[in-house]
Amino acid sequence: MAEVEGTVQGHRDGHGFVVRDDRQPDLYLSPQEMRAVLHRDRVRARVVRYDRKGRPEGRVIEIVERRKAPIIGRLLHESGIWLVAPEDKRYGQDIMVPKNAIANATAGQVVAIELTEPPSLYSQPMGRVTEVLGEIDDPGMEIEIAVRKYEVPHQFSAETLAQAAGLPDRIRPADRKDRMDLTDVPLVTIDGEDARDFDDAVYCEPLKTGRGKNAFEGWRLVVAIADVSHYVKPGEPLDDDAYDRATSVYFPRRVIPMLPEKLSNGLCSLNPNEDRLAMVCDMLVSTSGEIHAYQFFPAVICSHARFTYTEVAAILGNTRGPEAARRKDLVPHLLDLNDVYRALLKERARRGAVDFETTETQIVCDDNGRIEKIVPRVRTEAHKLIEEAMLAANVCSADFIATNKHPALYRVHEGPTPEKKVLLQNYLKALGLGLSISDDPTPAEYQAISAATKDRPDAQQIHTMLLRSMQQAIYTGTNSGHFGLAYTAYTHFTSPIRRYPDLLVHRVIK
Repeated sequence: MAEVEGTVQGHRDGHGFVVRDDRQPDLYLSPQEMRAVLHRDRVRARVVRYDRKGRPEGRVIEIVERRKAPIIGRLLHESGIWLVAPEDKRYGQDIMVPKNAIANATAGQVVAIELTEPPSLYSQPMGRVTEVLGEIDDPGMEIEIAVRKYEVPHQFSAETLAQAAGLPDRIRPADRKDRMDLTDVPLVTIDGEDARDFDDAVYCEPLKTGRGKNAFEGWRLVVAIADVSHYVKPGEPLDDDAYDRATSVYFPRRVIPMLPEKLSNGLCSLNPNEDRLAMVCDMLVSTSGEIHAYQFFPAVICSHARFTYTEVAAILGNTRGPEAARRKDLVPHLLDLNDVYRALLKERARRGAVDFETTETQIVCDDNGRIEKIVPRVRTEAHKLIEEAMLAANVCSADFIATNKHPALYRVHEGPTPEKKVLLQNYLKALGLGLSISDDPTPAEYQAISAATKDRPDAQQIHTMLLRSMQQAIYTGTNSGHFGLAYTAYTHFTSPIRRYPDLLVHRVIK
């Protein structure tokens, strides 16, 4: 029978599977076979038989690689024996711990354990405690467990910390060399109340230039993004750690940043009234919402204010209200931003981009980290305004890279696979809407269904089905466009503090 390689996936009921490298159907492993292996081991297995439904069953012939990652669980003391019950139930067996290997842990505590002896058909696995996380009821314990269970890199290397500590606290005269000075442009940041890293600032002014054929009427839209690539260079410790992390990871009440705080909350964060280095995308947007021209350049900027979404939404809703009175110098620019956003929105509708009415949720925790309530996340006009400005800058960066034929990472979103398309067609037929998607669907068809159903009581379900029928967006070096947003080229440029792909795009643009 055939031999295959793959990764073991345990099941809480005791059996398991070999997820094959060649993507063929998984091999079933009996509870007996699972005794000698652990969840996530790499193995070579042989197909020994097929069950009556034609599903293959396997026998492990060789363990290619044991997982080095620590296993998290609770330390228990039962009839004189110490053992750890893994928190992840796919590890089908408890791990014995010799009495001298429990470190300073006490019974009932959550610990990380490293295997000293793997399991075999005749013996349980043995291990030693490498870290004591604390009591199961400690606030934030579920985050500590999740970080380790999913192997989120959460400690910066000593070299990275040393490199970060060596960075200056503010920008130096040498950093200003060969940069446009935009410190007098009243750029502002608009973020959530709880935001800590500000990587984007915006400014807008109306513009009329030229005559006749070259006449232009519209706006100048400036999007300034923290210039992380000035400080984080390929091959340096900071870059190695950022690459490993790939993005910042957000939990309720805690963030595991991609870059040390010195950068993410300091040097690269566009804090108000501080000079900062930025990469700027300076765009001309016509009254019809089309990007007429753009340019990229490194600059020195100074954010004139930190706004919250709530505050901006209140100002746009009432320019005579108390929020507007407090910021009266900046209100005209916010109104210009709102105007350019309206134009971009019209162009979005013309392109036929898909706009779903789905509700995101927000988890509200109390001081002990217990979930107090789960509330819908309200998306205001201010959220959408920033989103459109960011989309515009992302499109310009993709266009710039594509025009110059430079290798880079695009953010690609493809339409439905043939299977998903048929599923959606059948679902829509069953609903009896009289609306469907063609065999070569366009985003506009999706948008039409989304718009036609948005007031129905089952709108949420329909929109979720539309969303699920599409493929997930991915990063790839091959530009196949963005289906949902209806762009021929799209990439991520606007969040280099928290996404490594954006940092790469900055380097490419430079």
